[in-house]
Parts: sequence; C-alpha cells; structure tokens
Amino acid sequence: MVVSIRDVAEAARVSVGTVSNVLNRPETVSAVSAQRVLEVIEDLGYVRNDAARKLRAGVSTTVGFVVLNGQNPFFNDVVRGAEDEASRHGIAVLYGNTDQDSRRERMYLDLFEEQQVRGVLISPYGDILPRLERLRARGIRAVLVDRFGGASRFSSVSVDSVEGGRMAVQHLIDIGRRRIAFVGGPMDMRQVTDRLSGARVAADNAFPGVELEVLSTSAMTVEEGVAVGARMLARPRREWPDALFAANDLIALGLLQSLVSDGRMLVPDDIALIGFDDISFAAAAAVPISSIRQPSGMIGRTALRILLEECDDLELIPRQTVFPPELVVRRSTRI
Repeated sequence: MVVSIRDVAEAARVSVGTVSNVLNRPETVSAVSAQRVLEVIEDLGYVRNDAARKLRAGVSTTVGFVVLNGQNPFFNDVVRGAEDEASRHGIAVLYGNTDQDSRRERMYLDLFEEQQVRGVLISPYGDILPRLERLRARGIRAVLVDRFGGASRFSSVSVDSVEGGRMAVQHLIDIGRRRIAFVGGPMDMRQVTDRLSGARVAADNAFPGVELEVLSTSAMTVEEGVAVGARMLARPRREWPDALFAANDLIALGLLQSLVSDGRMLVPDDIALIGFDDISFAAAAAVPISSIRQPSGMIGRTALRILLEECDDLELIPRQTVFPPELVVRRSTRI
C-alpha cells in the first residue's frame, strides 16, 4: 500500500499542512511537532512524490531525448552522458529512437509534448525546426544534438563533421591511397553530407590523381555496409578502390565483414578502411578499425547542461557548441 501525506498527518495527529511544512519549511514547525511527524514518516515508510510536487509547481522532472539511430552505440554513449548530467540535477531522461523515420520522430515529439517534459534533446532527421518552434511556443525548450544549429533559434552540440571528413580522407591520402570511396547515406542526413563535403575538400586539395567515388547506402547500419561491400566486390578488380571512408563505424564494420568473408582483398594491404564515431566495436573488430572520434559522453553532458540552463533562463541566446574531431589510427590504415 502506498502511504500518502494524509496517512502521515492522521498517524501524527497533525494537519496535512503541518506535514507539508515539515517536509518543505521545517523552520516554521515546532521541534516537538516536527519530531513526531518525522518519526511517523519513518515508521510508515512514507516517500514524498517529488515529481508530482514539481509538476504542480509547473516544473517537470523529466526531459525527452530523441535519437537518430538507437542501434548505433555512439548514440547510446551520448544518451548515457546526458543521463549522468541529468542525475546531478534530479532529472530523468525519457528516450526515443526514430530509426531515421520522420513519422516516428513526430510521434516522440508529440508524446513528449503531451508529457509536458521540461525540455527536449534531439538528433534530428530532416527539417525539424518548425516542429521545435511549436514546442518552444508551448514553453518546451529544445537543443540539437549531433547537428550544427547554424543561424537557427536553437542551441546545438556537435562535432565538426566537415573537418572530420577531411581528416579521414587526408589520412588515407597520406598513407598513399589514391582511389578512395566514400560509403554512406541517405544523403538527406546532414551528418552524411557534412562528412562527404569534408572528404571532397581533402580530395580536391590533393595533388592530381586522387579520385573520390561515392557509394550510397539507404541507412547507417552494418547490414548496409555488408551490402555495399558485396556490390563493390562484384565489380571487375580494376574498378575496386584502394581505400574506403565509411560515414560511421557501423558501415565500416559491415564493409570489413564483406572484405574478410570474400578473402580476395586484405585490410589494409590491398584496401585501407576508416570509419567515423570511434565506437568500442571499432577497436574490437577482427582488424581494428581506424576512426574519427567524437567525444560522445561529453556531447550528451554538454547538451543536457545547456538545455537546463535555457529552461531556467528564457532570455539566453542560443549557443552553437562544436567539438573538434580526433583521428584515431588503428591497423585498418596502418601500413
């Protein structure tokens, strides 16, 4: 049986108001009454419903987090960082995975609006800004995660994906690779197009002879990496690239699986491979995969902190926080 504040008041032979004062303004209650109430609370095992109290006061104890791809350990680490920061403030994080589906994205935002969350963190798919403006009009703040906010009215926390893409391809060029394929998609994802833009910068700035091919995927998954790898290996050998830059580590893992299963091309001797995100599986692969590291936990913690600050001060100017990427070299590109 759940013990209510009324049960405590009856057992202590005081008013409900007195019990409330003991919990919230103990200095207003006599020492004798306060002691009697505290003893009853201990005996009955009463636990105050702090969430309901804050909701009545107009302050929710939850925030929503909508992520782009729940299969990607990168986003799991980002959410964990947000949860670590939220726990310091007595806040719970409600989590939803859109799986790159705009319909599911709208569903989660509608749900979080109905739940009257304190704010929303979102790694968006497509153009979500008009929907976030509606939330803002309802008093629900939002911060973009893993997406640069630019000139929008929303703060963002991200990594410089253009620079990360440039670093990845420059590394491949530096180890002597000239026929490079970028593998990623869909192309309506900002993260993909930014990484491809950076890759093109590196290829365009290299001396003549560097080619950059684009092999599109329909999703950022291991399965898509396997499928692209199979299609690539079905081509004549003279058309095979000598390096692959995968838009994320899941695709890189799928590509590696195809290459190892086929056995005709050795990594990195015949074909070098680099991914993006630096998830733990990249280092644990059969051939440890080089990657562009994002500080996933820091991204989540920073985004949650900014969201709470904006919830407390509605006049704060939106901030665009961009972390630098880091090249992590492993055996897949080490000659």
